Amino acid sequence: MKRNLIAKTMILTGGLMLATPVLAADSIDGNWVTEDRDAIIKIGKCGNTVCGRIHKYLVTPPNGTDQKDVNNPNKKLRDRKVLGIAILTGFKPDGKIWRGKVYDPKSGKTYRSEVQRISPTKLKMKGCIAFICQGQNWTRAK
Repeated sequence: MKRNLIAKTMILTGGLMLATPVLAADSIDGNWVTEDRDAIIKIGKCGNTVCGRIHKYLVTPPNGTDQKDVNNPNKKLRDRKVLGIAILTGFKPDGKIWRGKVYDPKSGKTYRSEVQRISPTKLKMKGCIAFICQGQNWTRAK
């Protein structure tokens, strides 16, 4: 009886270990400086997913800090300020990376995106169309 209990406990423990992902994505929450060093993106929880908003300009946009989202394909959104909008949306962990979408207010285009924390102070961010991706390295804001 005691052996049977030990065996069941070992099987249950092993099953729980297999159900837990071995390669979990590192958290990407925090404030991140873009590669161009023109803005700080604040990444954090947005409902059931993670998103990133333009938190602060480090370089003033051509039309000032009240820059509007003039390139947005949705005409109803073109009058909103760029500062504060979510440019990273719908991010969920997938192994060691986070997958979601990235919006580029300079072009008004949205791309499939991947983000991976490569160290405590560095993120690798990619925007992709089909199999063609362009990436940036972001650094943690101090």
